[in-house]
Amino acid sequence: MQTILRLTLHHFLLAMLIGLPTMTHAENPVITIAIIRGRFTPDQLEIPADTKVKLLIENQDDTPEEFDSFDLHREVLVHANSSAVVYIGPLPAGRYRFEGEFSPNTAQGVVIVK
Repeated sequence: MQTILRLTLHHFLLAMLIGLPTMTHAENPVITIAIIRGRFTPDQLEIPADTKVKLLIENQDDTPEEFDSFDLHREVLVHANSSAVVYIGPLPAGRYRFEGEFSPNTAQGVVIVK
């Protein structure tokens, strides 16, 4: 009986641990940004204050680009014709600039937190 109880408890705890990451990721809003011809599209994002957000950055160009933001303390290389994920927040209300490090004159954007 104790062996069955131990196995049941073990399976229950394992199921809880396996399900936990799914529950956590489902709570984060997802915003997709595309890199097209050296520009971010959209180049202006609005997100709610005090909320963690998942940014999915899709590079549709044939060259790599780096999502870089001093304001957000984030930097990630996005390979050509590939995608990358960056989590930002929770953030207080404000404006947070980002740019493409390899195309700083054209790849610019802002996250507006309300």
